[in-house]
Amino acid sequence: MKLTLTQTVLAASIAAGLAGTSIAWAQSAERPAVGPVGIAPRIQPDAKAKEIIAQRAALAASITPVDDAMLLNPPPGDWLLWRRTYDVHGFSPLKEINRDNIASLNTAWAWSLPPTTTQVTPLVHDGILYVNAAGGRVQALDATNGELLWEYSRPQPAEGEARAGQASVHRSFAIYGDKLYLGTDDKHEVALDAKTGKVVWDHAFADGKDWRFTSGPLAVKGKIIQATVGCEAGGCPVIAMDAQTGKELWRFYTVAHSDQPGGDTWNGLPDDQRFGASVWTTPSYDPELNLIYVATGNTYHWQELMKGGPGKKKNRDGLYVDSTIALNPDTGKLKWYYQHLPQDYWDLDFAFEQTIATVNYKGKPRKVVCSTGKMVWTDCVDAATGQFLFAHDEGLQNIVKTYDPKTGRKTYNEQAIPDLTGQRRDLQCSAGYGDKNWPSGSYDSATGIDYTSLVEVCGESAPTMFGPNTSAYTAGEETRMARYQPGTDGNIGRLDAVNWADNKILWSVRQRASITSATVATAGGLIFAGDADRWFRAYDQTDGKVLWKTRLNDVINTYPITYAVKGKQYVAVVTGCCGNGRLNNMHQLTPEILQPRPGGSVLWVFALPDAKQ
Repeated sequence: MKLTLTQTVLAASIAAGLAGTSIAWAQSAERPAVGPVGIAPRIQPDAKAKEIIAQRAALAASITPVDDAMLLNPPPGDWLLWRRTYDVHGFSPLKEINRDNIASLNTAWAWSLPPTTTQVTPLVHDGILYVNAAGGRVQALDATNGELLWEYSRPQPAEGEARAGQASVHRSFAIYGDKLYLGTDDKHEVALDAKTGKVVWDHAFADGKDWRFTSGPLAVKGKIIQATVGCEAGGCPVIAMDAQTGKELWRFYTVAHSDQPGGDTWNGLPDDQRFGASVWTTPSYDPELNLIYVATGNTYHWQELMKGGPGKKKNRDGLYVDSTIALNPDTGKLKWYYQHLPQDYWDLDFAFEQTIATVNYKGKPRKVVCSTGKMVWTDCVDAATGQFLFAHDEGLQNIVKTYDPKTGRKTYNEQAIPDLTGQRRDLQCSAGYGDKNWPSGSYDSATGIDYTSLVEVCGESAPTMFGPNTSAYTAGEETRMARYQPGTDGNIGRLDAVNWADNKILWSVRQRASITSATVATAGGLIFAGDADRWFRAYDQTDGKVLWKTRLNDVINTYPITYAVKGKQYVAVVTGCCGNGRLNNMHQLTPEILQPRPGGSVLWVFALPDAKQ
């Protein structure tokens, strides 16, 4: 398929402009020509325009390749990976902005993005900020002032091809070598030249009819590893490609087929009736063990799993849904798995960040992988073997009655098991919206403390039935209404500081509006997070006290980052709502909190004032 590339590749324009010919400013139907306001595309630029264009092109061309060593140990001022580092800590060593001066933080610059679903994480390298905007655009900006350097724009799928309005949810992308990598709405993987935005290679997934991407790819050892979501029969593939050519190298499917290990855990269902196990977030990576850790979601057809198929078997765990899967990135082979929530009837995914940490376990350091599910239950397992070590329950769920301290296997409250006759309605805490969801927490390895944004919400639910002889049920077929937690004071937004190893909540900050962004923690003693009421805040890591806040234009529904250019620290966050029903469902509990409609997506960047001369 021939693709239309709309981009402002300033380097190519400069050559023509400086040679005395007119600059053909790249443009598209969606936006006017990029260039000085009021100058027509065919007008010869003057000396000042040429100077500015040359400066921008020189900045775009000045970036250094991002090699494996740089990804293993990112420069403090760069943000090169989804959560900055392979261990997905979401923690920055920058400390120019700190507890003592945060009150002086001001807006440095802002940049408008396409007004649609926005859950993005910007990347920063060598003073250039890259943003994978919704609507098929990638933009390169001067990270100090927001000047556009180039833009890549991709045609969008025809109406109806984007599933459930979520095709444009892209939470991250990757930079590796001299290229940017991203999954697209039309189910391609694309490599762009990081200096110009030109397409280097474009790989089509011909068999991707039933799936799409929300997570960005992971760059590891010369490979680009892309996970998928929304898969129907057979599970979601995790796909490795050669970073230089786009050639596929291996695939791992997240549902165990009947002839594979774990294939007997689907209650006798045939392979074409095994659904789900989406990978919603980018995996983490341990270079010492040479393992990537993949987090999977629930099965979409949970009623089928409960009822079973011909030749029924008793085991209905449904591997590998709601699991941490450890894969060798060289081969795609399964090293180990740990299933956090067998027989998930509730849409309570453990599909979020897989935090790699070294903790004090029984008096000795132990490398673990910790995963927190929607009900704010955290399981920590041995990073090398998957052996269960310990768990932490935040105390908001009513699904798990108890668990085995040796294996971590959970026993469910009988009242929590859905009634397939449809006669009983249950109060499910957490509901499928998730007290914890895709907004990631931050982990400070120096203190062993995790900072996570939560929402206290339950759901009154009952299965939707289609008749007594129906053997197949559609994904998520239930009615569900948001409800407050029992005994609540109405404050559903929450930020927690938790020491997983000690199984202690150190402090909790609660508020009326749901906290809807990921968190980022810094060596300056701060945590940044935003909410559904448009407030972006900086909290003190010691006690959660709000030290600074500003109200932005729309819901903060993304991943904040912090970076530095020439020693000056910046904090960046994208606003824009929402991409799915989660926020709308939670807003049933806070109807007085209103959002602007139509909303707008904006990249906001903050910094301290320059020192007075």
